[in-house]
Amino acid sequence: MTEKDLKPRNATLAIMGQLIFWSRWLQAPLYLGLIVAQCVYVYLFMVELSHLVLGANKIGETGIMLIVLGLIDVVMIANLLVMVIIGGYETFVSRLNIREHPDQPEWLSHVNAATMKIKLSMALIGISSVHLLKTFINAANITEATIKWQVAIHLTFLLSAVAMAYTDRIMTRTLLEAHGKAEH
Repeated sequence: MTEKDLKPRNATLAIMGQLIFWSRWLQAPLYLGLIVAQCVYVYLFMVELSHLVLGANKIGETGIMLIVLGLIDVVMIANLLVMVIIGGYETFVSRLNIREHPDQPEWLSHVNAATMKIKLSMALIGISSVHLLKTFINAANITEATIKWQVAIHLTFLLSAVAMAYTDRIMTRTLLEAHGKAEH
């Protein structure tokens, strides 16, 4: 093959590479959609907070505790959304260019796909824990089968997080060993 024959192929590969690289921007509307979902959670939080404030004298201690746990649950889900929106956009779409901003989250400086997975799994465990606590507080009104399923799901989240952390540790060690051998 001559150099003349390779030029059209190289141009096609270059265009295809640019198209593939550009395709990451298709995720931007997904992150915008998550921002809309976060707005819905803010609205839900305010509705639940108003129920708590306006009905505190009629609800009783257990009811107040359940509403407060619901508020905590909403906040934890909103935190999860922030991690996915900011971390996912920064990792998979484009830099946010906020390096010198005083409000830049500390975790953003060392975010990558592996740390995102572990952070997300920890957030899911936290959310699941709050749901489980709400279930235990309200156990008299929930079927035994539902409680067992919630415990099983929570344990699955825990085991998954441990497996991901262990896998990440193995991968990190392997990379460090490979890098160390390359230097010698």
